[in-house]
Amino acid sequence: MKITERRVYRGPNLYAHFPCIRLTVDLGPLEDHPSAKIDGFNGKLVHHLPTLAEHTCSYETAGGFIRRLHEGEGTWLGHVMEHVAIELQQRAGARVTFGKTRGTGTAGEYHVVYAFEEEKVGLTAAELALKVLAACLPADLRVGDLALPEDFDFAAELASLIGLAQRRQFGPSTGSLVRAAEERDIPWLRLNDYSLVQFGHGRFQKRIQATVTSDTRHIAVEIASDKEQTNKILADLGLPVPRQELVRSAREAVRAAERIGYPVVVKPYNANHGRGVCLNLTTPAEVEAAYATASEITSRTCVVEKMIVGFDHRMLVVGGELIAVSKRVPGHVVGDGRHTIAELVEQVNSDPRRGIGHEKVLTRIEIDHQAERLMAEAGVTLETVLEEGRVFYLRSTGNLSTGGTAIDMTDVCHHDNREMAKRAALAIGLDVAGIDFLCPDISKSYRESGGAICEVNAAPGFRMHVAPTEGKPRDVAGPVMDMLFPPGTPARIPIAAITGTNGKTTTARMLAHIHKMAGRTVGLTTTDGVYIDGERTVAGDMTGPTSASMVLRDPTVDLAVLETARGGILRAGLGFRDCDVACALNISSDHLGMKGVDTLEQLAEVKRVVIEVARDAAILNADDLLCLYMAEHTAARRIGYFTMNAKNDLVRRHIRAGGMAAVLEEGINGHMITLYDQGGHLPLLWTHLIPATIEGKALHNVQNALAAALMAYAMGVKVDNIRQALRTFDTSYFQVPGRLNVYDELPFKVILDYGHNPAAVRAMVDLVKRLDVAGRRLCVLAAPGDRRNEDIVEMAKVIGESRAFSHIFLKRDDDLRGRGPTEIPDLMRGALIEAGYHEERITTIPDERECVDAALRHAQRDDLLLIFGDAISRCWKQVTKFDPGHDSLRKKPEKTLAPPIDPGLFSGEPAGMLGGDAFVEDARGVILARDTED
Repeated sequence: MKITERRVYRGPNLYAHFPCIRLTVDLGPLEDHPSAKIDGFNGKLVHHLPTLAEHTCSYETAGGFIRRLHEGEGTWLGHVMEHVAIELQQRAGARVTFGKTRGTGTAGEYHVVYAFEEEKVGLTAAELALKVLAACLPADLRVGDLALPEDFDFAAELASLIGLAQRRQFGPSTGSLVRAAEERDIPWLRLNDYSLVQFGHGRFQKRIQATVTSDTRHIAVEIASDKEQTNKILADLGLPVPRQELVRSAREAVRAAERIGYPVVVKPYNANHGRGVCLNLTTPAEVEAAYATASEITSRTCVVEKMIVGFDHRMLVVGGELIAVSKRVPGHVVGDGRHTIAELVEQVNSDPRRGIGHEKVLTRIEIDHQAERLMAEAGVTLETVLEEGRVFYLRSTGNLSTGGTAIDMTDVCHHDNREMAKRAALAIGLDVAGIDFLCPDISKSYRESGGAICEVNAAPGFRMHVAPTEGKPRDVAGPVMDMLFPPGTPARIPIAAITGTNGKTTTARMLAHIHKMAGRTVGLTTTDGVYIDGERTVAGDMTGPTSASMVLRDPTVDLAVLETARGGILRAGLGFRDCDVACALNISSDHLGMKGVDTLEQLAEVKRVVIEVARDAAILNADDLLCLYMAEHTAARRIGYFTMNAKNDLVRRHIRAGGMAAVLEEGINGHMITLYDQGGHLPLLWTHLIPATIEGKALHNVQNALAAALMAYAMGVKVDNIRQALRTFDTSYFQVPGRLNVYDELPFKVILDYGHNPAAVRAMVDLVKRLDVAGRRLCVLAAPGDRRNEDIVEMAKVIGESRAFSHIFLKRDDDLRGRGPTEIPDLMRGALIEAGYHEERITTIPDERECVDAALRHAQRDDLLLIFGDAISRCWKQVTKFDPGHDSLRKKPEKTLAPPIDPGLFSGEPAGMLGGDAFVEDARGVILARDTED
């Protein structure tokens, strides 16, 4: 048994709309050994992880998974591994339950899928799951990755995993804020490996680090960190504070204690979590020892203050309002007259609510220097048996992180104490503040019972409030979210996601142009880069989750248009949890045979993920059956269809039912893009007025315009703004590089396009045949090396069977992607010859630069040269910097007509079948005949 592939999906994916890990597992010989057929396996597994009994599995009831282990032959070890990985994460504090295991189609191979909260914890859980399975197997079945170290210690390995989770997963405070955001439908992004989180997108974003927010003032944090300054500010306002002094040596500490009067407290100048705090010091020797402890935390500078007798209370103030009050009790044991202190500590730590660090709602009590000091002062040791009922404190402070407990006191807190806490937070200037208040009874006014504020904390922890040991849990994260995003204020920017096989980049750019013309600051991702407000900020193929995150994190963006390709979805899932509008343009053969996607139906399933997460509208191509099927899988509030066929029956019925659609309709002046919605009929624009359609002849861009217009309409853009934007959108190299870029500055016309699959080539051939060309049509053709042979052959056949080109130049892409130097052009040459092209009409020049140069030099006046380019920028420079040089291009040649046409130029194809206005030339390039429609 071994893991052959690990794939981490950080966003919505093929298996779920939340983060998942997929392991491809080869069971090997263990395929013949399901759980019930392995002696002792089930018993050992449950011994290691008894809480597997809580897994419901397919029976939807606790114990379901245990039944699967035992019933019949049992279940296969891939399925067992899924449950173990989930359980190990749960033991480390993660709230995960989802998993599924499915065969890949190869015997003994499975995809094991399970949810995760933190990526490294999830992957490490898989490694530990393998070891657990190995520990449960007989030695003769431990093959592949199941080799088990002799010193394997499950308890130690689990503790290591929990420790990793403590370092990597969100703590209780950050976790509660994330959950509060999710409850309010506020999106969030984790910005580092710790607790820096962005809430909201684009220009509406806010950030938190632990419980410090992006609205927290830096000066307030600085004041709160300065205990002396905090004490002085509060005292000047008449708030109750203990007398204190700042000291920098043990001698100064003793003198300060004598001036203040014993008992005193010594604590670090700017530490937290109660570290280095020593209480109830009554002698100079104790003060000196306490200073030594505290100075280790803050490099000499410490605070000596008057000891206030009373209970330790944490009062949480958010946005100027008191949200929660908790009484903190230091970690302690209670004697029973029978057990030693060490045994009592072990009993306390056996409480299932206690764990390592922030793993659980309570933290284990550790016997450390402070505990030993307190025992020494009390004259007891770990072997002492405490009398029944005696409470012995092993900590001086009530911090939960050192084993303390918390009792909720919010409802009994006196009004005066509430107002005092609010004034203290306001005085320091913190939007989220933890006020540490010592008093005998929080239910009585401090004016009567006494008490004092000993600290004001920036970034206060929430654990004691959201999960108190006793009393009512408080929603303290919700008020923080409501402070950052008051009800009714936006947290999201509109997101449009576009997927499909062809047209994604052009449609995305069209839509971005429409929104920019409407006054938006658009973040755009495409195959050639990330654009912020029209300026490219990152170059490269940016159609995956990383680029989407870049846009959503940009603080200037107020609308996102995200081209979303198949590769990113398969590699890591989507880079966004949901979008406002999603569009599926088309599904055709491309990238098949790669990453487990072998059929058009499987390709559609991958691209459907984008449609599944749409919130407001799903825009679908009604002329593509595979796109139409996606309508059954979306939760979007509305579905809109676009069609090039005005007689499409489904769209007609959809419109009559009040649905939203964009339809290409024929009129007296050409073809009109028309919008329909709620019974309304909205003529938008004649297609020949859209520059990108080249007078309406580029039908693939007409279709793209339909999709972009309908998406913009669904996003609330006014019809007049859509109309004007489409009239100003062209396919220049600078607007849409590599997408129908036309260059007219040479004696002949050049069209450069990145078409790289049969459907894209077919669209360009259709356009070329529609264009009026006085000369010949030439083509430079290639295909990416990672496409299937049948797709490469199909691209060549589209060119060959079109009979549109008098000469074809074959090349390869720069990146061979595993192919031989001439393998791609050789495949295409064979397909062209099979389609009837004479070998003399085909030129193979593998290098793209040399091939494009040869084609440019071959072109004559009034010709049209179609180049399917790979390195688009380089190709465009070649075209624009090309110098014709020779006389044949400076002077228009006389055409020598010589009918009839030699049929041998196109094997087996009559000359009269050449099509619209194609030329045929002899070996010298002299035009022999022209087949015209008149």
